[in-house]
Amino acid sequence: MRHEAPVTGEGASPPGRFTVEAWTVPGTDTDVVSVAGELDRDTMAPLSTALEEHVGAGRVVVDCSELAFCDSSGLNALLGARLRALENGGSVELSGLRRPVDRMFEITGVRAVFQVYETLDEALAETTL
Repeated sequence: MRHEAPVTGEGASPPGRFTVEAWTVPGTDTDVVSVAGELDRDTMAPLSTALEEHVGAGRVVVDCSELAFCDSSGLNALLGARLRALENGGSVELSGLRRPVDRMFEITGVRAVFQVYETLDEALAETTL
């Protein structure tokens, strides 16, 4: 399922500035939410929608390998999803953090509360079939 940031109003973000794709890894309780582009207040709606749809009793891996920018709005969306997942016995984990996103996660302390994998493949290798 693909979610794209809407284009509305004056100064709105151009189409494709931020996209989210989400899927379930067959035969597992793991869902992947793959984000690309620039995540900020104006583009976070698709991420919030995808996380709401996929955060449940299972495991969600957010693939950030194509994420070029993330502000505090994106951090808050991820932290909120993590708390909802924990309440339901699940988890939200991250993979593929790139600079400067990784640096911001490190500075804010957010990186320390998530399980972080170098790549999506590494994260999926931990998936229980």
